[in-house]
Amino acid sequence: EVVIVVTLYWFVSIAMVFLNKHLLSSGDVHLNAPLFVTFFQCLCALTITGVLSMLSAVNPRLFSAPPLSFKLSTARAVLPLSVMFVSMITFNNLCLKHVGVAFYFVGRSLTTVFNVLLTYAILRQRTSGPAIACCLTIILGFFLGVDQEGAAGSLSWWGVGYGVLASLFVSLNSIFTKDVLPAVGHSVWLLTFYNNANAVLLFAPLMIVTGEVSEVWNYSRLGDITFWNLMILGGAFGFAIGYVTGLQIKVTSPLTHNISGTAKACAQTVLATVWYDEHKSPMWWFSNLLVLLGSAAYTRIKQLEMKRSHEESHVSAADSDGAVAADKEKLLKSYV
Repeated sequence: EVVIVVTLYWFVSIAMVFLNKHLLSSGDVHLNAPLFVTFFQCLCALTITGVLSMLSAVNPRLFSAPPLSFKLSTARAVLPLSVMFVSMITFNNLCLKHVGVAFYFVGRSLTTVFNVLLTYAILRQRTSGPAIACCLTIILGFFLGVDQEGAAGSLSWWGVGYGVLASLFVSLNSIFTKDVLPAVGHSVWLLTFYNNANAVLLFAPLMIVTGEVSEVWNYSRLGDITFWNLMILGGAFGFAIGYVTGLQIKVTSPLTHNISGTAKACAQTVLATVWYDEHKSPMWWFSNLLVLLGSAAYTRIKQLEMKRSHEESHVSAADSDGAVAADKEKLLKSYV
């Protein structure tokens, strides 16, 4: 079961990246409307969520999902997260539009670094020296990767900028998710529903302001069934990645999920260089290695720190119970 789930996660995640790259910057599609592509994927995710919820109501044995009902108060409570969510997926896709799939992992690899910075800035939680060393390794790999992309003549500064912003909003999205979950009764299913509903509404004015509405309206392949099949498939993958991510964490562990994601990124990079017939320098590969090792080591260090903290809390609790028992014994003796 574990092998099947991990394989499914790898397939969905890698396929989604390649498909989005094709939709966003392929000469075959030739549609300069990244916000519309992202908006359509949110609309597909919203539709799929609603359909599965209705199927669950008709036949609970076929699929189990909570009933959906739109409440304006809940939508407002989720709105701050939805702003982060829209920013995250928009900058992710803009980064992918301007950089190659092979560089995509390094281009948006600063999420861990932003996690450390925001954890201190917002929660005032300090990070250990070894974890900071891992972040410095990731930063070194990022800048080396940017330098090597520039040396190869394939660097897009817009892509790098979007990648940095994507990393920032991925980190902010995780922080806001923890704050917003109580508003939906800690239901990830309801959170997905409200997040995508809000996102659809938020994208509408953004597409008008950026002129993408007229871009889509005048698109030559607007009536092409092949184009819409690709768009729907992209939306389905966008919904599926959330499901298979949760499934992989469920059948393994958060640590194994992070390790799997790091290994998947390595495989995705190698596959992209083969698929697009790209030839990279040894230093370019070394930059990827630095980011991969830094990310994997950070995950392992944080896991060990959490385990140590958990054990210490159990020891302190045991000591506290022991002290209470000793006090009770002394009190009992004083009465004897």
